Amino acid sequence: MTSLIPWQQRLSTGTEDIQDEVIRWYQQTRHGTAYVPHMIWGTLQTEAYANVILRRVVDFLGVPDDVAAGVAKRMERQQVLYDGEHHYDVILGEQALYTNVGGPQVMRGQMERLLRDIELPSLALGILPTTAEVSVVPMPGFDLYDGGRAHYELVSSGVDITDQDELTLHEKAFDALSRAASHGDAASSLISKALVFWSQD
Repeated sequence: MTSLIPWQQRLSTGTEDIQDEVIRWYQQTRHGTAYVPHMIWGTLQTEAYANVILRRVVDFLGVPDDVAAGVAKRMERQQVLYDGEHHYDVILGEQALYTNVGGPQVMRGQMERLLRDIELPSLALGILPTTAEVSVVPMPGFDLYDGGRAHYELVSSGVDITDQDELTLHEKAFDALSRAASHGDAASSLISKALVFWSQD
């Protein structure tokens, strides 16, 4: 089954309520996976980076402006990385390290955060190099949650998929992306390279 709900409906009261919903998803998911090709996964975003992202969402969709409250909730959601009860396998596209969100200062702080958090026992972070050969066709980012659900964020809508055959294909796709990604020291090296880029005068 696939459900599609327009963002302007889901965000009709602002960003805080949906962040509460996402917190519940993550708290209920003991082992989750995420593929994010063009930006930083929300659960690893710095406060400054998240502020820029949610500001853009509010301005683009014309929904109620509660960016500060939404950012606070996004920061609260990140506690799942530190409570010892959850584990996440995350693949970021190398492009995510270079997509300009808020300018060099914000991006430097974000790269420094990634370099710290890559060592967390709750996190397996991979970086998919731009030139990596992957055995699946290019695809948008998605999250997989316990309980049988894949989630996509499109321009106008959020999409949830619960059909088991479709979920199996998502798991297969994530495995292929993970095999092509760099992990450990190789992933840290790619992040460090991006940090140097954003630190140039």
